Amino acid sequence: MNDGLLVVTSSADATRELAAAVAPLARAGDIIVLAGDLGSGKTVWVQGFARGLGVDEPVTSPTFTLLRPYKGHGLTLLHADLYRLEGLDEINDLDLAEQLDGRAVACIEWGDLATPVLPHDLLELRFDFGAGDDERTIAFRTVGVPWARRGAELAKALSPWAAAG
Repeated sequence: MNDGLLVVTSSADATRELAAAVAPLARAGDIIVLAGDLGSGKTVWVQGFARGLGVDEPVTSPTFTLLRPYKGHGLTLLHADLYRLEGLDEINDLDLAEQLDGRAVACIEWGDLATPVLPHDLLELRFDFGAGDDERTIAFRTVGVPWARRGAELAKALSPWAAAG
């Protein structure tokens, strides 16, 4: 599935439902990179993903704290937002890969800024505004072996939102 899969959501709730459907596929050590313009749905997606992991507390953007952990049922979600960071040195200082030890999975908003210093095994999501005000298109792309091995499962989880054509 390296070439990617495009999905379309019609509302914030649909984006959350999509993410909750992907969450059961997550494994300890996974990195999910979220890229897209401001307001394109990255934090909304993380909210749904957290719900799918069994996180009970409200999930908000960690723009000013940079990294916020949430305990789920079995996995801890590390929610990072790199928007305010200015360079790879600052990203390296977060030690994101080191914090994935044990039972954690990371969702990294503005993660495309960090890909040069992240492990090359990740799931990349690119968010774009759709035709309607609440519509979003999200392109999924696997990088490396771990997510590629789950490609068929991922495609099945995404199928209700798969873009036509």
